Amino acid sequence: MKFDMHCHTKEGSLDGQVAIADYIRILKDKGFDGMVISDHNSYNGYRRWKKNIKGKKYRDFVVLKGIEYDTIDAGHILVIMPETLKLRILEMRGLPVGLLIDIVHRYGGILGPTHPCGERYLSFINTRKQRNKEAVMERFDFVESFNSCESRESNAGAARLADKYHKPGFGGSDSHREDCIGTAYTEFPVKIECESDLIRCVKYGVGITCGGVYYTGTTKQKIGVFNEVLVQSFWVYNRVTGWARKPRRKKELKKRDMKIKIPQK
Repeated sequence: MKFDMHCHTKEGSLDGQVAIADYIRILKDKGFDGMVISDHNSYNGYRRWKKNIKGKKYRDFVVLKGIEYDTIDAGHILVIMPETLKLRILEMRGLPVGLLIDIVHRYGGILGPTHPCGERYLSFINTRKQRNKEAVMERFDFVESFNSCESRESNAGAARLADKYHKPGFGGSDSHREDCIGTAYTEFPVKIECESDLIRCVKYGVGITCGGVYYTGTTKQKIGVFNEVLVQSFWVYNRVTGWARKPRRKKELKKRDMKIKIPQK
């Protein structure tokens, strides 16, 4: 089955420009069997699909619930949990990556770095300064090894990581605009009907392939040297909003009986 594993919707991401219904229509027209909604720290795009579309339209297309989580120390991480779970903590940005991994694995989910060799602050390799980087890589379940919005060098580095640590590679468009949708794909050798099917397939780890074409309309490409200002602004925004959500995270962690781990310097 052919999936786009990295999709940002208008309903769930502040920078998303395409409604979930349009996403599905476009991907179906391009021969895809499904998608993972991976909005930034939000399941709102998935909620819109579940409330307004599921069971009414596009019954032969699979929509899976994912989230692109902003960690405080490791950039963006794609998280996919079993369909029966609702963890509010995953909509509260700012967890350290070690604790995020603990939570996701405790509840039967999988996770991996998106564009791990990409922009500073946004990507695992170019964000973490801790000495245990290799130990963290071992704990991931997959690597996004092709991202349509990244450079060839970035994707080559991501593919090397997947190979070095023997992780399945995902392909995702990272699409925010209509013309980017479906520019990357992941092929699964088994039928995927729900998140649990995907999780089992990834843990088995055989026969997953990915690829795609490069998208040339990214904001980074359009604004050139000014992209550094945007990256710095994101760093400030992520720190401030992560700090602001700290009381809510602590409350949710207490409910889940999860201890907060302080990242090493």
